[in-house]
Amino acid sequence: MESLDLAPRPLARGTVQLPGSKSISNRALLLAALAKGRTRLTGLLDSDDTRVMRDALAKLGVNCSPLSANGEIDVDGCAGVFTTMNADLFVGNAGTATRSLVATLALAAQSEANYRIDGVPRMRERPIGDLVDALREIGAAIDYTGNPGFPPLTIGGGQIAIERPIPIRGDASSQFLTGLLMALPMVTARTGQPAIIEVVGELISKPYIEITLAMMRRFGVTVVREGWQRFTVPGGDAARYVSPGTYAVEGDASSASYFLAAGAIAGGPVRVEGVGRNALQGDVRFADALAGFGARIRFEDHAIIAEAPASGRLQAIDADMNHIPDAAMTLAVVALFAEGTTRLTNIGSWRVKETDRIAAMATELRKLGAKVEEGADWIAVTPPPALTAHAAIDTYDDHRIAMCFSLASLGARGVPVRINDPKCVNKTFPTYFDVFATLA
Repeated sequence: MESLDLAPRPLARGTVQLPGSKSISNRALLLAALAKGRTRLTGLLDSDDTRVMRDALAKLGVNCSPLSANGEIDVDGCAGVFTTMNADLFVGNAGTATRSLVATLALAAQSEANYRIDGVPRMRERPIGDLVDALREIGAAIDYTGNPGFPPLTIGGGQIAIERPIPIRGDASSQFLTGLLMALPMVTARTGQPAIIEVVGELISKPYIEITLAMMRRFGVTVVREGWQRFTVPGGDAARYVSPGTYAVEGDASSASYFLAAGAIAGGPVRVEGVGRNALQGDVRFADALAGFGARIRFEDHAIIAEAPASGRLQAIDADMNHIPDAAMTLAVVALFAEGTTRLTNIGSWRVKETDRIAAMATELRKLGAKVEEGADWIAVTPPPALTAHAAIDTYDDHRIAMCFSLASLGARGVPVRINDPKCVNKTFPTYFDVFATLA
């Protein structure tokens, strides 16, 4: 296995231009494919997860131009009708792409269609049963070809009926609701009948649903939301996706978390460009959590700047992370540099991500000397008097773990650290370690 050794770096400062958001990139690719007309996407992320989506769309007959070096791509929309009726789609370990494609194909499949979806071994362990149950409830033809509740799947043409509200659980992954929301207009546009989705239980990761709804509006479909429990997708022409012409992908707010944390830990200032006070992504609220630790944060329209406290160490926090579960992983490492015990709650979704992130983070934080307690949906981190040097951090083929633990090398308390399998960052940020190096 390859590894990367990071030397201690007492000071981090500089400017970072973020790559495009993975969440927005994959949503934009799918919405552009389903729309009428050609859409030019700019700032699109080039990573393993977005290549999975681009490859899948190509196999479905959607024409996409080659992605340029600066992230531009033209997508010729199919107006909700795929020309390919038979396809094997490999989805890697891309959760957003998988859930959205399953819902889309289940509701778009014509009678003779036969689609097969599979991914890496970890994807076969990531649950999709709640989404499949909701789709089957309205007549979708989906079969498991491995373990029930998990990929791989086969999808054929079903008899879709949307007269009754569609129940879907919201407490496991917001990606299930996102997939259903983006796919339903194909049915409601065709039938002229609106569809109602009812969320069962508490909806997690609400900011990601806000991204979905805002992007659907940009492509011409406005969903009516009643609180976070009921969503109405319009019918007829109001449900037809139409190209906006050009769509600019924001910088990745989740990736911003590592560089903002670097500024908070190791002096700063670190200026992160590509997201700002008016960002679409809820993960910009990570900066507010850093401010809770005592970091100095400034927002601009298209940038965020982070610095360490003016005097003294960061201070531990106790916070509900339901709204930013992915970015919250970074806070678990920031806790190594704070006085007191940091407790992060409402993070049960970590258990079903690229790996069991609660267990993985606890294991690797302990290698650095931290005292860590964990529960079904929480983690508590107490830093040691001094971090353990030369820890070899296992990354579990999880990009966010690799990026999080690079921070252990920073600041006055930073130590030499080894990152195993550093190329797992290719999933969302292939040049992460090169960019990280520019801050030292």
